[in-house]
Amino acid sequence: MTSQEDIPAMSDLHEGDPAPDFELETDTDGTIRLSGFRGRKVVVYFYPKDNTPGCTTEAKDFSALLDEFEKADTAVIGISPDTVRKHQNFRQKHDLEVILAADPERRVIEPWGVWKEKSMYGRKYMGVERSTFLIDREGKIARIWRKVKVKGHAGEVLKAARELA
Repeated sequence: MTSQEDIPAMSDLHEGDPAPDFELETDTDGTIRLSGFRGRKVVVYFYPKDNTPGCTTEAKDFSALLDEFEKADTAVIGISPDTVRKHQNFRQKHDLEVILAADPERRVIEPWGVWKEKSMYGRKYMGVERSTFLIDREGKIARIWRKVKVKGHAGEVLKAARELA
């Protein structure tokens, strides 16, 4: 596995770059490793928090399209700083189908460069900037979406996954 020191900041990650490998616990009592999907396409989407309106909509949208992603030979992984337990509750409450990976220590979130200063009602705080990466079969970043707007996003990512060989 790539160490954190080997992972460039997101501003240094570009389409065509190798996707930094990671291993995280999932809500299904196991672990997931990005390199374990080599030979398949993978959508890795980072989101701020379980059970918030935008994050719930995004997870439901990706879940609703999961069969279509599977037909396109594409796995979908959602990552947030929430715990495995919170992910399990989130999955159950909303009948989610996508893999949810827990990164409460931000071992992947920070090196991938999605931990950013945000502002709400004039107050600044640190949080996850909603971002999506489409990884090709060889483990390279094929597409990057930053500062994602949820509406229509899952469909746009599915279209890109279908177009990717």
